[in-house]
Amino acid sequence: MLFSPLCSGSSGNASYLEAGGVRLLVDAGVTAKRLLELMDMIDISPAGLDAILVTHEHSDHVSGIGVLSRKYDVPVYAAAECWEHMPASIGEIAQKNIRVFEPDRDFYLQQLCVHPFTTPHDAAHAVGYTFVHDGKKLSIMTDIGHVSSRMLDAVANSDLILLEANHDVDMLKPGSYPYPLKMRILSSNGHLCNEDAGLVLQKLHGRGVKNAILGHLSEENNTPELALVTVQSVLEEAGLLSSMFVTVADRFRPCGLFEL
Repeated sequence: MLFSPLCSGSSGNASYLEAGGVRLLVDAGVTAKRLLELMDMIDISPAGLDAILVTHEHSDHVSGIGVLSRKYDVPVYAAAECWEHMPASIGEIAQKNIRVFEPDRDFYLQQLCVHPFTTPHDAAHAVGYTFVHDGKKLSIMTDIGHVSSRMLDAVANSDLILLEANHDVDMLKPGSYPYPLKMRILSSNGHLCNEDAGLVLQKLHGRGVKNAILGHLSEENNTPELALVTVQSVLEEAGLLSSMFVTVADRFRPCGLFEL
């Protein structure tokens, strides 16, 4: 299993996964031109893509799916409610490439088991994903206002998780965002802050998760250094820092190609 967060942040999100004979993207939230540049950085050809999986319909997750699907004849998978609210700006997608899954129910892409699990976000039935193949498990859980026990169950025993650490509360509250936007981000259907990401990893450590990538950082209300030190401090307080690997996804380019 190979995994790379191609870009992860408030300005656009896309991740590459290769496992079980399948090559796919989770989200395509930058232009198709930029996606091709990002894939080229890890020596991946878009012509070999088998699928694009969508977490939810916000533009920083879907802006490139239309062009990419049309140009390379790639199927796009999303929940029915997500399809209903997909922005018109993505353009037409061929009917044969519109694939609908049922959230919280497994499906397979060749040998790769995919589990789209419901997540709390102000979108049309947003989901996170777990992927399982050959004894390895990868999870993606971003755009989440909070983490429930059901979500912890879904991602338990992951060999690697991409977890949201969107903002620092002390940067967000006095910042320049309008008050309603601040309240949206801080709500239970908004985004996960750095400290809460650390607390989630505390819980997941006891459930077999030892490797994490922090993602979907706000450009205005966070920094990679702050996200990392905050999460590490929470883990250190629990005596877990030495037994958990944590790094941060880059907002604009791949942060590496991880092999599980």
